Amino acid sequence: MVIEGGDLIMYGIGTTELVVVGVVLLVLFGGKKLPELARGMGSSIKEFRKAASEEA
Repeated sequence: MVIEGGDLIMYGIGTTELVVVGVVLLVLFGGKKLPELARGMGSSIKEFRKAASEEA
């Protein structure tokens, strides 16, 4: 994570890009479906990290 020119850059993605992605997701999935989608992504990432740490 690097702060460059007042913009937070994480893996080459700035705050403007994160906001645009958030708005697009909100338009595509709607406000009611978005928390469910985020929860599913979070649990998938958790399982992936667990599997990766077990293998190492």
